[in-house]
Amino acid sequence: MAAASLIFISGGVRSGKSSFAEKTALELAKENGGKLNYLATGVASDPEMKERIAKHQSDREIGEFQWRTVEQSQNISEIADFFYDEDIILLDCVTTLLNNELFSANQKWDESFFTQIMETIITGINDIRDRAKVLIVVSNEVFYESMAENELVFSYGRILGKIHQQLVMAANQAFLVEAGIAINMKGVRI
Repeated sequence: MAAASLIFISGGVRSGKSSFAEKTALELAKENGGKLNYLATGVASDPEMKERIAKHQSDREIGEFQWRTVEQSQNISEIADFFYDEDIILLDCVTTLLNNELFSANQKWDESFFTQIMETIITGINDIRDRAKVLIVVSNEVFYESMAENELVFSYGRILGKIHQQLVMAANQAFLVEAGIAINMKGVRI
C-alpha cells in the first residue's frame, strides 16, 4: 500500500489549529469516506490541561460523524496496528508528544538522545501513516518566542524545528493557522 496522504498543520497556542484539523478530517470523511480517529498525545497533568482535553473530547462528540479516540502519550509506533487503510487519523499534537518523550526518559540531554527522540517521533508518525488513508499531524509554532536565554528551551525548539522540517518535506499539504485563518503553505487540497 502506498503511504497515506500527510497533512501538517501548525500554529501558535490557541490559534485554531486543532479546530481546523478536525474540520479538515470531517470534510475528508464526508468526501472520501473513512473512519475518523483522534490520536491524542496529551496527558491531563494539571487543571488547565484537563479542561483542554475535555473540550476537545466534547467537540468531537458533537456532529454526525463518530470519532474513535486513541490515547498514546509516547512511543506512538506501538499503536500503529490499531489503524486501517480507510482511517483518517488526526494526531494532536507533536509538541506534546515531544515533551512526553523528552521528560519520560531519565537520560542526559545530549545530541545522541535528541537524535533518538526525533527518530522515535518521525518513525512513529511514518508507521501510523503507513496504516492510514490520511494522517493529519498538528503541532505548535513555538519559534516566535525568545529561546536564547534558556538552554533547555533552546534545545526543545531546535528539536521541534527539525521535526517540523521533516514533516513538511514529507507532507502533501502544510498549513499555518493564525487567528483562526489557515494559510496554505504547501500543496493543493487533497
